[in-house]
Amino acid sequence: MKAVVITKAGGPEVLEIKEFTSKELGREQVRIAVKAAGVNRSDILTRENPDAYGGDAEVATIPGLEVAGVITEIGSEVTAYTVGDHICALVPGGGYSTELCIDARVCLPVPKGLDFVEAASLPEVLFTVWFNIFQQAHIKKEEGLLIHGGTSGIGVMGLQVAQALGIHTFTTVGSQEKLDFIKENNFGKVINYKETDFEREFKDEKIDVILDMVGGDYTQKNLNLLAKNGRLQYINGMKSLSPTINLWTIMSKQIKLSGSLLKPQSNEVKAEIASDLLEYVWPLIEEQRIKPIVYKTFRLQNAGEAHQLMDSSAHIGKIVLTIDD
Repeated sequence: MKAVVITKAGGPEVLEIKEFTSKELGREQVRIAVKAAGVNRSDILTRENPDAYGGDAEVATIPGLEVAGVITEIGSEVTAYTVGDHICALVPGGGYSTELCIDARVCLPVPKGLDFVEAASLPEVLFTVWFNIFQQAHIKKEEGLLIHGGTSGIGVMGLQVAQALGIHTFTTVGSQEKLDFIKENNFGKVINYKETDFEREFKDEKIDVILDMVGGDYTQKNLNLLAKNGRLQYINGMKSLSPTINLWTIMSKQIKLSGSLLKPQSNEVKAEIASDLLEYVWPLIEEQRIKPIVYKTFRLQNAGEAHQLMDSSAHIGKIVLTIDD
C-alpha cells in the first residue's frame, strides 16, 4: 500500500508518499480500498506537530480522518457489511492511504446518489457537528444556532443539517465571496466579520447554541450574545486557547460552556454517533435536503498542494484527495 506521511513537523512540503506493508485485519474491522480521503484542519495541526496526540505512531505519521472506498475484506466478527460494499468512515488517522483497516462500527454506507469524493467529505464534519451540537449541546427544533466559519467544511454541513431539522441558523464569514455563497444557498443569516461586529449585528436574535473554533476575544462576545440557558461549544481556539471571560455572564444567564475533541473519542462513542447519523441525517442526504460541498480535489500524491489551500482558508466547503486505482 502507499500512503502520504509526515516526514517531520513543518509546512506542506514535509508530506511525502511512501510504501507500506498491508496491516493485519482485526476481527471487528473491514479492509477498504480507499478511493477518496477528506482533508481537515486537524490534519494541518498534526502536520505541524506530529507528536501532539501521542498513541499510535502511524496515526501521527499518516494524516487523514475520513475516507470513502470499497470493502475488500471483512473481519470474522463483522456482520453489517460484506466484500464489495461502498462505505465512508471516520478514522483516527491514516486516511491519506490507498488501503485502510478500520473498525466496522465507524463505517457508514455511501449515501445513494453520491460518489466517493462526495462521500469522503462527510464523516469528519458530520460526526463533529452531531457530537457537539446535538449530543453535547442538545439543540432543539426552533432554537437558534450560530456557527462561526460558515463556509468551512463544518460550517456548510452544520448549517444545512440544522436547517433541515428546524433550527434557525446564523453564521460569520471572512469575505464577500463567502458571504454571497451563504446567501445564495440560504444557509442562514450571515455577516462578514471583517466588516461587521457579530455581537452587535446578532444582538436582537435569540441564539441558544454557538459552535466556535475561534476562541480568543470571541469567547466573551459569544457569552454576551447567548440567550438564557445558552450553550457555548468549542472545537478549536484558532485565535487563542486562553481567553479572558466574565464569569458573571455565565452565572447570570446559566450558560453551559463546553468543548470536545473528536479524534481521541473511543470507538464506542463514535459508533453511537454513526448510528444517529444513519437514522437522522442519511435520509436527508438521500432526499437531497443536505448536499456535500466539495471545493476542490487533489490526487493523493499532491497532498501538499491540498494543505497549502487549507492553510490559506480560501476554500468554501471541503477539500478532498482522490486515490488512483
